[in-house]
Amino acid sequence: MYRIHQLDEPLLRFGQDQTLEAPKDGLFLFGPVEGASGLASARIGVIGTSAGIGLARNWLQRLTGWIAGKVGRAGAPVLWAPAWPGFEASFGVALPSRPLAEITVDSSTVDAAIKRTNRADAVRTTVKIFADAIRGHLRAEEQRPDVWLVVVPDVVFRYGRPQVAPPPKAERVISDIISAKAAKKFFEAGDLFPETMENAETYLFSNNFHHQLKAELLTDQIALQLVLESTLADRKIVDPKKRPRGLQDEATVAWNFSTTLYFKMGPKPWALGQVRPGVCYVGLVFKNDETPAQIGEACCAAQMFLDSGDGLVFRGALGPWYSQKNGEYHLNAGAAERLMASVIAGYRAKHGHPPAQLFIHGRHQFNHQEWSGFMASVPTTTCLVGVRIQKGDDMRLFRPTASTPVLRGTAVEITPRHAYLWTRGYVPRLAAYQGFETPKPLSIQITHGDAELVQVLADVLALTKVNYNACDFASGLPVTLKFADRVGEILMASPRTASAPPLPFRFYV
Repeated sequence: MYRIHQLDEPLLRFGQDQTLEAPKDGLFLFGPVEGASGLASARIGVIGTSAGIGLARNWLQRLTGWIAGKVGRAGAPVLWAPAWPGFEASFGVALPSRPLAEITVDSSTVDAAIKRTNRADAVRTTVKIFADAIRGHLRAEEQRPDVWLVVVPDVVFRYGRPQVAPPPKAERVISDIISAKAAKKFFEAGDLFPETMENAETYLFSNNFHHQLKAELLTDQIALQLVLESTLADRKIVDPKKRPRGLQDEATVAWNFSTTLYFKMGPKPWALGQVRPGVCYVGLVFKNDETPAQIGEACCAAQMFLDSGDGLVFRGALGPWYSQKNGEYHLNAGAAERLMASVIAGYRAKHGHPPAQLFIHGRHQFNHQEWSGFMASVPTTTCLVGVRIQKGDDMRLFRPTASTPVLRGTAVEITPRHAYLWTRGYVPRLAAYQGFETPKPLSIQITHGDAELVQVLADVLALTKVNYNACDFASGLPVTLKFADRVGEILMASPRTASAPPLPFRFYV
């Protein structure tokens, strides 16, 4: 007999120790949970073409004031897309009339770089233009921005991604680096000339401009926020037919952009309102190394301290973690022990003691080797629990007597250790379901250790509300797996991230 649970919507904590369900409500009424360290004005650096710099100045000025929210077909306001009240009104710190630093990159140089015939060479060369310019500025200037706004030309977005069509033949610029096949042979043989080695190393980097640029500056601990020129364009001037498809309304862009910007400055916009002390969640994901020098897959971990809302990112060792037999990824005991030792050390550094409860999220059930490795590095005072989270594509709930889909927070308990949880669904506060098809649940299963299932479900639901990369009501995935997925792509975008220390989420999102 299945049991149905309707979990309460988790509350978020904002300024003045006030709690509400929705991030936009809380920021508008009470401000962020953490102030900006007494700053009177945000310390922002901007890099882009001359056109991009101009767009950034106009956009930052636009963010200082009110922007109308989205209006529905009947002319009524849309509850999930309210008006933007202004940056200082939301976060208690002003935006500068001019950025602390501005770096202009030559548009023709960027255009020629991203249109090189070799995709690896094109992306790597373009990334170096931006990264070298930022590093050069920081070497020459004493003032250091808290976050750099990278205004990306649309041509870089168009060609700076894997598996995209190349530029038209008439626009291509010939690359003169060695081929990927030759690079692989050189890596196997070794003993390269410096010039040849530099060409070969180009293939060790991701062909994704966004991921590679972030990875490139991780070791410098530089926080970046990338935004397209077309996103910042003044919509009063741009022909609506020429706007990018899928672009959100301007107020929603302002909420998402500003929340991320504030988070990357250092303080948190909000935190969970009701938490248990000493609880830590860790999400594990695996990413393939697809470079010519591949030696396996990397395990990446995103750690979230539930009581404070802080988080750290770890990169585990490369290794043959993928099994063709069962189609799953698993660490050996040694790698699992080392990774979990880093997690425990990160918690100790923040709190001065190990966690009371440590939950590990993964998409596969941990095998005996993995779990024994995890247990070997966890103190006996810490309760270790393994949780498998998968998409529940084989389960649906319908409401034949209602015009709205299943409520967010609905859970169906299959066994005392397994349930389906709807993290997407109808939200009464928004009077809407922000989706296009029947909501799908997450399958939540306690695979190792002991914990109350309903408490695990409530925590997973709460972890869908601490994605600071947007100002959404909630995400579909808990932040542990969502961030681990995103940062895993960045960690694998450069061979240099292998030596990067554990860093907070703000350097990756």
